[in-house]
Amino acid sequence: MSKSAAQPKPQSVGRGLATVAVIVPAMNEAKNLPFVAERMPEVDEIIVVDGNSVDDTVEVARELWPEAVIVNQTRAGKGNALACGFAHATADIIVMIDADGSTDPAEIPDFVDALLDGADLAKGSRFSNGGGSDDITFVRALGNKGLNWLVNRIFKAQYKDLCYGYNAFWRTNLPVLDLPDIRAEEPQWGDGFEVETVINVRMIRAGKKIQEVGSHERCRIHGSSNLNAFSDGMRVLRTINYERKLHRGSKK
Repeated sequence: MSKSAAQPKPQSVGRGLATVAVIVPAMNEAKNLPFVAERMPEVDEIIVVDGNSVDDTVEVARELWPEAVIVNQTRAGKGNALACGFAHATADIIVMIDADGSTDPAEIPDFVDALLDGADLAKGSRFSNGGGSDDITFVRALGNKGLNWLVNRIFKAQYKDLCYGYNAFWRTNLPVLDLPDIRAEEPQWGDGFEVETVINVRMIRAGKKIQEVGSHERCRIHGSSNLNAFSDGMRVLRTINYERKLHRGSKK
């Protein structure tokens, strides 16, 4: 298996002004990781977080990225996987992508540039200039629009794409996110897909500068998605309500 790229790799990541870590949560993504590696620009750290895969995900990751840090997540869920990856990052900037090929690593320089130009959070958007999706359904797009409207109204945000997990932020903002302790044994709120909404809302609540970056979402290459439009939408709605209560409490 070769890491040689079919596409030219961008060379401008960090501009020599900041180091960059990429967090790759992966569970049974052995067939998809070669595509991710081919599109990955030169970055300072790659952290692959394995979710107890039963395929060759770990072995493939080690072959593709010999210098990568491979960690096992401590509980189930994407949120816990990301938190485990964040805990091992030492670079100035943290980028979170998916391992299924849906988020294009070649776009990482765009996210990093947004941070270097003054943003605290570079938020991927399928509905901003340069963005798009090969995967989103009408129902999911409609639900995303409604959830966007709700978050923007409650928190005075201006998001165009709340429910998209391609993000980058300065590592110094990790305390703002206040994610669950990865050492806890029992499941925690924030361990699941709601983590993306948690990150977006808590950055807004903290008054951080958000810059949306146009991103094109691809279809998953191999395997099936765990997304469910209704159940995931309800989880995001509960997350918004939970964060709204915290927001109101902080104003008292």
